[in-house]
This record gives sequence, structure tokens and C-alpha cells, in this order.
Amino acid sequence: MEGEHIILIPADSLHEADYRRWFNDFQVQRTSGMLPMPWSEPKFHEWFTRRVLTSDDAVWFSLVESASGQLVGFSGVRDIDLLHRTAEFFITVGEADCRGKGIGTDATRLTLEYAFTRLNLHSIFLDVSSASLAGLRAYEKAGFREISRRSEAVRMGGRPYDWVYMECLSSEFPASADQMT
Repeated sequence: MEGEHIILIPADSLHEADYRRWFNDFQVQRTSGMLPMPWSEPKFHEWFTRRVLTSDDAVWFSLVESASGQLVGFSGVRDIDLLHRTAEFFITVGEADCRGKGIGTDATRLTLEYAFTRLNLHSIFLDVSSASLAGLRAYEKAGFREISRRSEAVRMGGRPYDWVYMECLSSEFPASADQMT
């Protein structure tokens, strides 16, 4: 799937080293809510194989920047429930020099389009720290809306931040709504 700034391609074992590098990046850990701990190669390989390559309740995409062809991050949906038509969205723009260029918004829209039109999901949810201002902006631009907050539920740099819960419904998403008519 191709957007304005990126191309979504299926995650592949060839991408494992880049994913591991991003998972070990402090800035990525800080904004994603991950525990700031190092991922060893064997530990990450086991996790990557189980959760990315062979999971039966998740779809992972690698983000390739259109202009350069560079792998810059990943996105997808996990905890897919086809009966209730729900899932949780996730994204990481791993390359620091690619942040703030619209890649996150573009990837979010494309991933939602896939989830709503190909997987026939109806409700996609995400949670994010209120410290992630760029993430919040990208999610809202892509169609998510805030539905709740858990006050001061996460600490970063010794400061408390809210945990923000957001959702996007297929009936409110322009790409899938257009295709239904």
C-alpha cells in the first residue's frame, strides 16, 4: 500500500536487525511506553519470530520512505478480534531524522485503511502517553479521537503524564466509508 510519504510492506525477517535497533533506542522506548531495557539478539529474535512473523492475531507492516526507499519504522494492528471486529493500533517511526515529516500520519491512515477494508474491522483503539505530542497530532490527523485519559499514569523523566486512550471507527474513517457506498 502506498501513501504520500511511505509504502507499507509486510514485515519480513530481513527487517529484524532494524526493528531490534529501534527497540533498543532510548527515544523509541521513551515515547512508546516500553520498559527502558536492552534487547539482546537472542531474546529479540525469539520475540520477533513469535510476535511479528508468526502471530495469528496481528498484522505488522514495515514502513519504507517513498523518496529514499529507506526502511524507517513499522506499524500494524494486534489483538485482532474478528468476531467483535476490533484491534489495537501501533506504530513506531524508528529513524529519528524521519520524524515530523508526516510519515506517522501517512502510515497511520494506510494501516487503518487496511484494517477497515481488508480485515473488515470496525473499532481500532490505541493508547499513548500525553508526552507524545507528535504522536497525538498524527493520530488525530489520521482519524483517531480521544475517548478517555488515565491521569498521571505514566512517568517519564521523573514527571507524570496522562495515558491517553483513542479510537477510530470504520464508520468515521473516510477511506472505508467511501468504499462502503
